[in-house]
Amino acid sequence: MTEDSIFTKIIKGEIPSHKIYEDDKTYAFLDIHPIQPGHVLVVPKIQVDNIWDLPDEDYHALMDVTKHIAFAMQQKLEKRVGVQVIGIDVPHAHVHLVPFTDVKEFRAIPDDTAKPNNDELAKVAEILKMEED
Repeated sequence: MTEDSIFTKIIKGEIPSHKIYEDDKTYAFLDIHPIQPGHVLVVPKIQVDNIWDLPDEDYHALMDVTKHIAFAMQQKLEKRVGVQVIGIDVPHAHVHLVPFTDVKEFRAIPDDTAKPNNDELAKVAEILKMEED
């Protein structure tokens, strides 16, 4: 059995997160080291390292929710929302949704050594929080 990824621990509630959406197949929460404020991670509930190895049903659920959240982010933040699938940092498939106004913002590199600003994250989570459909 594979050890639980940090994302699986977040989904199980073992590690706190600023959740904005959850359904039976996906979980979405704010990145604690955002590229830009409002940077969301959308994660399938099953732990699979590579996004292309997800079963079709889970892949489609992930992408449908990603689109739904990105559209809501555009409306609520009044910014474009870019997508990144990197697949290196955590061995659990996930999609990054990054709000931005120009390419420089989208391509910015976050400071992963900085202490997360949980007050700011909580404020943004409240703005972006969505109900399950």
